[in-house]
Amino acid sequence: MEEPTGDASAFNGRDVTDLSPPLKVGVDIIIAHVHSHITQPATMSKLSIGSTLTLNSGYKMPLLGLGVYQARGDECRDAVSTALRLGYRMSIPQRGQALSGSGLQRDAVFVTTKFMPGHDVPKSDDVYAQLRRSLPRLQPETPQDEAYIDLMLIHAPRPNAEARTAEWAALAKGAKEGWLRSIGVSNFGVAHLKALPGPVPAVNQIELHPWCQQRDIVAYCKEKGIAVQAYCPLVRAQRAEDPVLTRIAKKYGKTWAQILIRWSLQKGYSPQVKSVNEWRIQENAEVYDFELADEDMAELDDCDMGAEGACSWNPVDTP
Repeated sequence: MEEPTGDASAFNGRDVTDLSPPLKVGVDIIIAHVHSHITQPATMSKLSIGSTLTLNSGYKMPLLGLGVYQARGDECRDAVSTALRLGYRMSIPQRGQALSGSGLQRDAVFVTTKFMPGHDVPKSDDVYAQLRRSLPRLQPETPQDEAYIDLMLIHAPRPNAEARTAEWAALAKGAKEGWLRSIGVSNFGVAHLKALPGPVPAVNQIELHPWCQQRDIVAYCKEKGIAVQAYCPLVRAQRAEDPVLTRIAKKYGKTWAQILIRWSLQKGYSPQVKSVNEWRIQENAEVYDFELADEDMAELDDCDMGAEGACSWNPVDTP
C-alpha cells in the first residue's frame, strides 16, 4: 500500500482498471468462510480460518484476508487457485477464472473492491456510474441484476474533503440500492471519519502492526462500530529479526509471521496478508492452534513507534 510515484493506476499494486481517468476501481482478495461467526474477538480459542466479523451493515466479513500485492496474470491466478485448494474462500481478481473452476458458489466468497481517488474533485454521478461498470469485470458470469460487491472501499482520503463527500455519496447510493452490500474507507484518519457524511463506514483499512498501531484511529473506529482491517500486518518483513518477535516466535514454535498474524487477530483486527507462494499461503493460515499469552501481547504492544514505525505510505493527515 504505497503512494505511487507515477500514474495513479499503479496504486497499491492492484489490478486497477482505468475506467475514465482519474477514477479507477481495483480488486482485493479476502478469505471468506461465511458460515462461521464471532461476536467477541476475545473468544480467541474459537477462532478458525472460517471466523467472520459482523459489520455494521449486517453482513459478515472474514477475519483473515489474502492479498495479492504486485501480483499479475498467471502468478495471481495461481495464488488464488492454490489458496482455494488449501481451503481458503476468497474473491477472484482475474475475471473469475479461478472461482469458476473451483465449484464454489458466489455466496461462498467475499469480494472487496477499491475506488481509487484521483487528483481532482469528481462528480458523484460519475463515480457512481463507474462503480456500476465495474460489476461485469468482477462477475462476468453473473446476471447484472443479481451481481453485487461485498465491500467497496475508498482507497485514500485524497485529494480533499469535497472529493471525499462526492465519492462517499456515490458509495452510499450503491449501498442503499443493495448492490454494494457494505461500504468503507482505507487510510482515513479520525478527522476524515468525523467529517464523512452518513452512513457510518463499515470498515477502515489502515496500516497496523506492533510498530505502527495508530491507536487513536483504532479507538475511534471501535467507538463508532467500524471494523478495522490491518494492511502490512507483517511489516514487509522489516522486523523479522526483532529480538522481541523472535523470542516470542521461539516460545510458541511458530514463525515470526505467524506471531504477527495472531497478534492482529487477537487485537480484533482483520489482517490482510500478501502472498503468492503456496507454502506461505498455507503457513499464514496455521495460526489457530495457539494463543498468545497476555504478557506476550503486552510486550508486542510496547513495540509501538507511532508514525515512525510505519512501513508504507500513510495519508491519514491529508487535509
